[in-house]
Amino acid sequence: MDEKQKLDFLLGAVSPGGFTGYFDQVLAVKSGWRTLLIKAGPGCGKSTMMHRISDALVAAGETVEFIHCSSDPDSLDGVICMNRKFCIVDATAPHTLEPRYPGASEEIISLYDCLDRGKLHDAQSDVVDLFTKCSTLQERAGRYITAAGSLLTDSMRIAGSTANLPAAKAFAGHLALKYFPKNGNGGDEQLRLLSANTADGVLFYADTVKKLADNIIVLQDEFGAVSKTILRTLHDAALARGHNVITCYCPFAPWDKIEHLILPDLSLAFVTGNYFLSQPFEGARTIHCRRFCNKETLAGYRSRLRWNRRAAEELLGQASALQKEAKASHDLLEKHYTSAADFAEIDRITERIIASL
Repeated sequence: MDEKQKLDFLLGAVSPGGFTGYFDQVLAVKSGWRTLLIKAGPGCGKSTMMHRISDALVAAGETVEFIHCSSDPDSLDGVICMNRKFCIVDATAPHTLEPRYPGASEEIISLYDCLDRGKLHDAQSDVVDLFTKCSTLQERAGRYITAAGSLLTDSMRIAGSTANLPAAKAFAGHLALKYFPKNGNGGDEQLRLLSANTADGVLFYADTVKKLADNIIVLQDEFGAVSKTILRTLHDAALARGHNVITCYCPFAPWDKIEHLILPDLSLAFVTGNYFLSQPFEGARTIHCRRFCNKETLAGYRSRLRWNRRAAEELLGQASALQKEAKASHDLLEKHYTSAADFAEIDRITERIIASL
């Protein structure tokens, strides 16, 4: 097995606007695609099922995207195999999905019939309390992330006010001409996340970048204003020139700020480096975005920028602590469902899915 066959991504995370995800992409109509939507409670084997399916695809020589859960990165929220035009995702809250074209495009895999409802009914009070506790803790974590996002946005705007953004945009245009040959095919875009605030702190799947790109360019930008402009310009240029892109947004600005841009067909990636994302890419070209800023003007904001960063770090640390508490409650919740699940039947369902791939 080639480790490059296994790519790690996220499709959602807690953001300043609450849980934000790009799971709706799997419902987009694409010719020949098959999408399975799993419906089940926690601890019923959804992640195990997806791991077994992904293992079968990898063993067959396919490249597979492992879509991790930001609340528990060891668990899976989905598996995507582009070559087989196949994906399977957890379609329960907080990323609830329903079929748009049942049978023609999507199929529900319900594991509810594999549950002993009597056992769960007997534990109803504890189950309800644990669900409520998990939700409350995640909401509190979200408020800390919202506050951190506000501070990071403030720093981005400060830096932007000192930057020559037209010059940065022109520079990005030159990069596009250098790195993006014109392609006659139409460009396609996939939305992903490569980082998120988790129970263990800020997570970043740097290895995925290494697997997809031999040529990596780091935009070192502590405040994000310049890299935001450069990456948006590169994104638009890549699509206009007919290239496929994986657009990875910043989890603290999930519809506004591109954090990383990967062009697998060109084995090329542009990634952002900052206080929260160290870039372990040996031999990568580094572009220091401060070159586009008025250094004297920026220095005048040094104290405020430093305070924003430290406060944001503290807030994200508190969010992680709350997310860890939520995971502990979720683990207790899973025990109720695990004890009520018919795993032999779930295994049979999994085998039927694997046989149909």
